Amino acid sequence: MVEITKVLRTRQVASWASLACVAVLLTACTSSTGSAASSPASTAGTVSTPSTSGPVTGPTTPPGTPASSPGTSASSPSLAAGPTGASTFLAPEQSLNATLLHEPACGGFGCALSGDSTAFLFRMTWTTWSGAEAVGAGNYKLDDCNPDCAGGHVYSVATVVTLSQPVKVCSSADPRWVWTHASFTFPDGLPKALQGQNAPQNPWTFSPLITAAQQACAS
Repeated sequence: MVEITKVLRTRQVASWASLACVAVLLTACTSSTGSAASSPASTAGTVSTPSTSGPVTGPTTPPGTPASSPGTSASSPSLAAGPTGASTFLAPEQSLNATLLHEPACGGFGCALSGDSTAFLFRMTWTTWSGAEAVGAGNYKLDDCNPDCAGGHVYSVATVVTLSQPVKVCSSADPRWVWTHASFTFPDGLPKALQGQNAPQNPWTFSPLITAAQQACAS
């Protein structure tokens, strides 16, 4: 009887030990599972709020708003304010007091280029007349001023002339520009009387006209 009791107690102790081990294992598993589950939850629940004190980057205008070009202003003057083919003229005799000419045929006595009536364009045909230059072919009438300009001989020489360097004329009327530079080519050459020291000025800058235009705009 005593032996049976010892066996039963031994088995009871073993059962209690087994139950204790199972309890320990369950506690450890539960703890690990809870830690693993709580980690993502805590991470997911954390929201990073950007600092409002730092620099703000990205577009500051609503979508669809056209971006303005650097250096461009709505009040910028129009390019039309510069010389155009319609606003450039030839000033006869290099004078602003004369009637300004636009693509003139220069018939009759011709179109005087000098104030002393010693150089004229005659029977001109213009192939280009823009805001940058005017190119025409015709005749160039030149006085050799021999023995003087009043009694000299006038030669008519075939020429191609290019007018350029327009200068603005300030007035109350529409903006106008006048040619201040002329260069010539002579397909048939120049007569002997107009060669050497007697050759016409080429190229020719209309200095009196430039001065008059500057004075008009300064006043």
